[in-house]
Amino acid sequence: MGSMDPIWEKANPQLRDLTAYEPGKPIEETARERGRSPSEIIKLASNENPLGPSPRAVEAMRAAAAEANFYPDGGGFALRTALAEKLEVSRESIILGNGSNEIIEFIGHAFLRPGAEMVTSENAFIAYRLAASLFGARTIEVPDQDYRFDLEAVADAITARTRVVFIANPNNPIGTIVSQEAIDRFIARVPHDIVVVFDEAYFEYLDNPPDSLRFVRQEHNVVVLRTFSKIHGLAGARVGYGVGRPELVRLLQKTREPFNINSLAQAGAIAGLADEAHQAAAKRLTSEGRAFLENEFSALGLTFVPSVANFVLLRVGDGKQVFESLLHHGVIVRALTGYNFPEWVRISVGTPEQNRRCIAALREVLRLA
Repeated sequence: MGSMDPIWEKANPQLRDLTAYEPGKPIEETARERGRSPSEIIKLASNENPLGPSPRAVEAMRAAAAEANFYPDGGGFALRTALAEKLEVSRESIILGNGSNEIIEFIGHAFLRPGAEMVTSENAFIAYRLAASLFGARTIEVPDQDYRFDLEAVADAITARTRVVFIANPNNPIGTIVSQEAIDRFIARVPHDIVVVFDEAYFEYLDNPPDSLRFVRQEHNVVVLRTFSKIHGLAGARVGYGVGRPELVRLLQKTREPFNINSLAQAGAIAGLADEAHQAAAKRLTSEGRAFLENEFSALGLTFVPSVANFVLLRVGDGKQVFESLLHHGVIVRALTGYNFPEWVRISVGTPEQNRRCIAALREVLRLA
């Protein structure tokens, strides 16, 4: 064990008990372990876009590769300008991250430290808790209500030590959302000096999304996180962004590494952002696939949480065992290690064929008719 090595005595103490983030199992690793071709494996574990990136984004990244000898635009001027125009905010209101996860780390650098507290849901995205631990802050986890954030309870949990509140909306790994009315009541209760982060990685999949950007425009200390990893199909490029009032963003910019977004990723994101037809196709594929999965789960008598995102949380009895058994069928789902869901797995929406294969494998693993 690493903690037995004397080097751990010299390290920051919060690192000793920190559990590293565990990503979804890669296709290549599963293929090696099972002695199968990667083409035989389907991955429905990481909420990726099965449609892939926009062809325009792929072409833009190919063109950008020819100039990879030059450093990227460290300020991301063109991408921030494109986002500002789309969102109707100023360019100074936008910060870019190597995935939106990096912006969570920026917020930690800026506001979390020993003695400080971060408040979130007990079932929120695990990255918030990991960030708090990394900076020595305490995480206050509030129970959910009907599998969704209880914003009244979150507001009740805020103390003089609270620095940041994280709200995933829609929430990963559950797939539920809180309403505009609940958000409005919450913001009205939160002290103005608390930073509220709305993590909206799955925002583009919503039919009637809440408007959290209104609080940015009203100069609240709100940061809205979004990503190119989901609807845009650019998870491998690692591009996320945060939107906040300019002075708050200026503060966060001081925590950012130079050149944190590479030139290929910036080019792909700009082109992908402009391809609204591709985004619409991805949303349609996801909506239809999610409905198919949920209908099949109902027909099989399985319990699930109705989702608005590109994944569904499914109760299977022993999540880790079902995860392992599905691997034998070449299907990778997500066992929720680190979350309070040992009896559940999270299944991402795939292509129609992938969704059918997943259901067939589930029937066999769970021995359902």
